[in-house]
Amino acid sequence: MTTAPPTRAIHVGRQPVYDRHGDVVGYELLFRSGPDAATATSRNAFATSQVIVAAFTEFGLDQLVGDRPCFVNLTREFLVGDLPVPFDPGRTVLEVLETVTADDEVCAGVRALTDRGYTVALDDFRPTGTASRLLPMATYVKLDMLDNDTETLTATVETLREQPGLTLVAERVETEERLALAFELGFELFQGHVLGRAHVISGRGLTPSAVRRLDLMTALTGTEVDVRKVVSLVTTDPALSFRLLRATNSAASGVRQKVGSIRDAVMLLGVQRVREWVALMVVSDVSEATEDEIAAVLIRARLCQTVAEHLGLPPESGFTVGLLSGVADLIGQPAADVAHHLPLTPDVAAALIRGEGRLGEVLATVHSYERVDLGALGQAPVDSGELAQAYLAALGWSTRTLDLLGDRT
Repeated sequence: MTTAPPTRAIHVGRQPVYDRHGDVVGYELLFRSGPDAATATSRNAFATSQVIVAAFTEFGLDQLVGDRPCFVNLTREFLVGDLPVPFDPGRTVLEVLETVTADDEVCAGVRALTDRGYTVALDDFRPTGTASRLLPMATYVKLDMLDNDTETLTATVETLREQPGLTLVAERVETEERLALAFELGFELFQGHVLGRAHVISGRGLTPSAVRRLDLMTALTGTEVDVRKVVSLVTTDPALSFRLLRATNSAASGVRQKVGSIRDAVMLLGVQRVREWVALMVVSDVSEATEDEIAAVLIRARLCQTVAEHLGLPPESGFTVGLLSGVADLIGQPAADVAHHLPLTPDVAAALIRGEGRLGEVLATVHSYERVDLGALGQAPVDSGELAQAYLAALGWSTRTLDLLGDRT
């Protein structure tokens, strides 16, 4: 079986947007290939997918931008519907890149997005370009203060002021002189190195199995989707499970309920939204291999499920507690930190954050078995012999799952 490290480095550039008082009122999220990258090495659909997946399902939008709006660059593929915009309208501004030709298909796609409630910005606007067709649908228009001369900027601002309801953003403000000019021309918002450079946020994320993603895409594309099969496919890949749980907690996901299992997350997000997120993950992930270390996570999740069922608790909640505990180990974060960023039910959250409740007892029992802590096992609510049998069953299930993936990669 092909193996690879179970985690990967994830990076997102975050450049502040300021108002005329010097306050940060938003951020633009930018693709970065590494922690020291000063500029984007790519602005294609792959880069956009990476930013969206990282922002919404790896870091969490609240962690990146707080309660402020964020600007996300979109390429043609997203605007015309070839790739999905998998989050609901909210604080995210969809920024149309200057490289996009605003033909009839793009105009129709942008119109459809604004009709659904999305806010649109036009990047590096030039009045002679095709982006003028998108002005009636735009809320923000960005002008490049570095490459445009004063005469061009003045004329463009005068033209844009004829369009009601536009907020003008001065971008690439690199000098004090250009900042003064932007103020003089009446720009409402400002962005550039003289004010604040893009700061790269880095972290660790799980690498989902390519086969699992493709299997899930197949299950999601039928005319009648088998939710049980979808849940089964998601729960056998810790990375997908973690990401979908994070997606339910996204500030723009539209979901405000709490979940206690992967099934809850799938049902709350809905088949269409799950399909969109998985499609985007297929584009965004560059590492496509199964991981030996995933086995330990699956074994723990399955063992917690069995112990929970033995104690008369919901087995799905037991699986979720074990899964998230294992995911936290893989990405090097305390389970409490992971839980704080997820929309978990109180009993699941209490087990992960404080080790409390009956699910906390389940997790403690499994931890004790993994450490071969005989003293703790003597106080466990499950007989050690039964635990051994449950562990062997979990090991067999994990091995069969990973062997199946290995045979098909």
